[in-house]
Amino acid sequence: MPAPDQRNVRNLLLKALPTDVFDLLMADAEVVQLPAKHVLVESDQPNEHVCFMEEGLASMVATIAEDEAVEVGHVGYEGLVGAHVVLKTDTTPNRTFLQVSGSGLLVSVTTFRRILAEFPAVNDMFLNYVHCCDIQLAQSALANGRYNMHERLARWLLMCHDRLIGNDLPLTHEFLSLMLGVRRSGVTNELHVIEGMRIIKATRGNVRVIDRAKLEEIAAGSYGIPEREYERLIGLPVRRSVSRKA
Repeated sequence: MPAPDQRNVRNLLLKALPTDVFDLLMADAEVVQLPAKHVLVESDQPNEHVCFMEEGLASMVATIAEDEAVEVGHVGYEGLVGAHVVLKTDTTPNRTFLQVSGSGLLVSVTTFRRILAEFPAVNDMFLNYVHCCDIQLAQSALANGRYNMHERLARWLLMCHDRLIGNDLPLTHEFLSLMLGVRRSGVTNELHVIEGMRIIKATRGNVRVIDRAKLEEIAAGSYGIPEREYERLIGLPVRRSVSRKA
């Protein structure tokens, strides 16, 4: 299979790379299909590859021994699964798996680390990406402490909309409850409220965004800061245009 062309890749981090670095990475890249529930990073185990997402949605979750889990981040075509490698850490207690099936480009950790060592500016770019992930996590903590579930659900739907192609978000109520750290019944009630405002259309296993602008109004200040930081540091927008409707 020929190496991917930088003009055609969806992944924003790959698009932001210098052409020579992109070519070096792609010389060791493998295009893979990623089914739902596929694990890309297992907790406390070294991963052999990092994954540049092209389609789909990967969910990073924090867990405890009692099998309680909550999502602490998710990655679409704006990002990299295995970002702890940038920090020269072999393992992470967090687990990352596919919530929405898609595809990606696998690059060996060995090659990725060599590129980071040989190209300081590229290393800085990936450190900036990790910083953006930290800001996203900090804003999630702020949203959990200062915003109601109505606003938080709107925020997470916007974040998923940013990372998935089209207006259909194939998200189950179970996944949304994992994202918000609340009971499934609470998520169902809030979806009905937002649906009644004709902003989304929720069906079994899918949420269709009808009016993104109104969804942003509901999310208010809980959404936008990490997205602006990503565009400032990476140079490409992760945030969708509000003009896009179903």
